[in-house]
Amino acid sequence: MTDSPLPLIVNRAGGAAAAAGDALADTLTAAFAKAGTAIDLHLIEGADIPDTFRRLAGHGRVVVAGGDGTMACAAEAARGTDTEIALLPLGTLNHLARDLGVPAEIDAAAKLAVDGRAVAIDVGDVNGRRFVNNASIGVYPEMVRSRDDTRERTGWPKWLATVPAAWQVLSRLTHHRLHVDMGTGAQPLVTPLLFVGNNHYALDAGEVGRRPSLSDGKLSVYAVAHRSRIGLIWFALRALAGRADRKRDFVAIGDCEALTVWSSGSSIEIALDGELLRLQSPLRFSIEPGALNVVAP
Repeated sequence: MTDSPLPLIVNRAGGAAAAAGDALADTLTAAFAKAGTAIDLHLIEGADIPDTFRRLAGHGRVVVAGGDGTMACAAEAARGTDTEIALLPLGTLNHLARDLGVPAEIDAAAKLAVDGRAVAIDVGDVNGRRFVNNASIGVYPEMVRSRDDTRERTGWPKWLATVPAAWQVLSRLTHHRLHVDMGTGAQPLVTPLLFVGNNHYALDAGEVGRRPSLSDGKLSVYAVAHRSRIGLIWFALRALAGRADRKRDFVAIGDCEALTVWSSGSSIEIALDGELLRLQSPLRFSIEPGALNVVAP
């Protein structure tokens, strides 16, 4: 067993963490003991993650447990440091952990956190805010807002609250009039959904939503073309099946190192790694190559 405890930050509100309840601390302590180390456990609220991470950054490696929003928060707090982040996927969705190959099972993920190697991955940035997965404008942030409102009223879990939220958003489908510049000049764009990914997102069958690399130094941009409720539903079904048509289903698609997005209003609502924000227009996206050290197999 190593001499010094490994710092472990846990977002107590993360999906799996919240479900585990009071047993979580014992489960994590046992998992890391099997991996050969003691832990310095910080079971905290999401709002306390940045300060806690910065305080622990001098340890060299910090384990962060939660979902994608938690990981984005840690990535922001890690700005300007060489701290290695080991992911423990305890959120509702754990896309970054999946794309890195981090095991979903706690014992295996703990062993990787202790013994894994550090690799440098890219990070996206929009108006000074980092993201590890993606950012979106349109139906997705609208659905997140409706889902969160439903959860606050009912106490439902995230997956259940998503159902009425999706119905509500589709019933009043909004098309966003934007201007985008991917480095070749500003172009007008009307779309129900603009998606900006940290590295390339696959659309092929069996690989939908996955990233073959996290270090290509590119943003991936997709703007959905369909402008009717039925059209958007059919697009979503085709996309999930890996049958999206790049020419028919999108009005803009491509990879770039920088992207600027303008709207007619002074600010734009955006979902950043699943978390809602309202940022000033224009949105200036960029990629930070190799800016984040994470632990991988």
